[in-house]
Amino acid sequence: MSFTKPLPKFDPRTIPVIGVDTHLAGVPAGNLTPLALRQRFLHPPVWTPEHSVEKKFSNREPALAAVLIPLVMRDELTLLLTERAGNMSTHSGQVAFPGGKTDDADHDAVDTALREAQEEIGLAREHVEVLGILPDYVTGTAFVITPVVALVRSGFALQPNPFEVADIFEVPLQHLMNPANHQRHEFEFDGDIRQWLSMPYTGPVDNSDGKERYIWGATAAMLRNLYRFLSA
Repeated sequence: MSFTKPLPKFDPRTIPVIGVDTHLAGVPAGNLTPLALRQRFLHPPVWTPEHSVEKKFSNREPALAAVLIPLVMRDELTLLLTERAGNMSTHSGQVAFPGGKTDDADHDAVDTALREAQEEIGLAREHVEVLGILPDYVTGTAFVITPVVALVRSGFALQPNPFEVADIFEVPLQHLMNPANHQRHEFEFDGDIRQWLSMPYTGPVDNSDGKERYIWGATAAMLRNLYRFLSA
């Protein structure tokens, strides 16, 4: 049996930026409204996801999972994200969507994403309008993730699980759907070149100070796929 060497712990912020996609057009603001998104998922275009499978760095058995991509209906749509608690066994401290492993009792990926969002951050299902799903994304740790895109109506109250979530914040969707904010990185490890995207955001977050939110890895890759879907 072969064993994959685990990646060392490192700060992704220290890896140089090798490119920024300023040559690609952002998704127009008019296409980032609740009505426009409903229409896009009702009548999806022909498109191809840019990111699907990461290079493996774990020999664990594949596990099904789902995440919620919750778009909050404010004056402009924002994306609700979490910072994972520092004690998590995988991806601790990273920015992530609410979500997790599929349970046997879950009916489908949508059920998993909604259940996990309620358990992780207290987002009640009655505030969520599911629009559709994006293609699966396979992480290097062998999670087969189904991204579930949804609108979130205002009036919700959140209650983060302190064992899983260190912070909850929102980022303007238009910022994330502009490739001028998508940075490319490369990292060599054990003879392999690994590449990923980052989408740092520094700005007003829930009326707090401008703390940097470093969105990278699988979360950034799935957001890049959402960009490709909305710009196709």
